[in-house]
Amino acid sequence: MVEIEEQKVEVGKVTHYYSELGVAILKLSGTLEIGDIVRIAGGRSTDFTQEVKSMELNHKKIDKANPSDLIGLKVQERVRESCKVYKI
Repeated sequence: MVEIEEQKVEVGKVTHYYSELGVAILKLSGTLEIGDIVRIAGGRSTDFTQEVKSMELNHKKIDKANPSDLIGLKVQERVRESCKVYKI
């Protein structure tokens, strides 16, 4: 059986992580919308996929973010600075 590689496009990078809130700060290089599926990967221990359910820009909830935005993203697992974010 041949494994099909998932299509993924890098849309950003983690610049900070607030463990007490479970929120990652992302510097975007692409667009991101509520409902998108992202994969966050980096280092030896971070590699997971989740749906984008909550994003904030300047402490206000948003439905869509654009390249160069610095956003807060609620994440389901711990992430680290420099982890890459891919849209699947």
